Amino acid sequence: MTEFALRRKMMVDTQVRPSDVTKFPIIDAMLRIPREEFVPDAMVEAAYVGENLSLQGERVLLEPRTLAKMIDALSITSEDLVLDIGCGTGYSSAVLNRMAQAVVAIEEDESLFAAAAAALAATGAETVVLQQAVLVAGAPDYAPYDVMLLQGGIETFPDALVSQLRQGGRVAALFMEGALGIVRLGIRNGDHVTWRDIFNAAAPVLPGFETARAFTL
Repeated sequence: MTEFALRRKMMVDTQVRPSDVTKFPIIDAMLRIPREEFVPDAMVEAAYVGENLSLQGERVLLEPRTLAKMIDALSITSEDLVLDIGCGTGYSSAVLNRMAQAVVAIEEDESLFAAAAAALAATGAETVVLQQAVLVAGAPDYAPYDVMLLQGGIETFPDALVSQLRQGGRVAALFMEGALGIVRLGIRNGDHVTWRDIFNAAAPVLPGFETARAFTL
């Protein structure tokens, strides 16, 4: 077993399983996908630490625990079409690709998009449909989606994404209120998404997902 394979096993054994994530498809994917291929070169040694990793600016690679618990809550099956919003360097998309029927990944930052394309190709996840697009606009060409997952914090969930989620479809999002956040699982019901709280986490808010601030004198 290589050094990084050992680190992956330690990540799963010390960060994922203790967080009550035990479904085989998730464990298997996180043991197989080389997370070190999806981080900046200068951060390879930190690829498996239990915290968010800075990619650039305010963008991060979500900590393994948070990502695993979000995926676990979504109960993804081999028949699901998944939209991975703000995929960053593509790690989440590679993990999802091992359990879903198909994954559409969108990233609006040009350099992160290029990094995701390279990393997904290098790790054999070329079947992920990767698009450079404004995150809040989603990817309507492939809608409706069974599942949506957002790779960062949000303050609001836009109507454009609600309309791309099929009726009864599931979405996991990390709602931030200041420095504190809570992951919620949403189910589309009619023109709305009904949310319930799952667990606490934190991450910078994705571009475009901020709540509009009222201007006051």
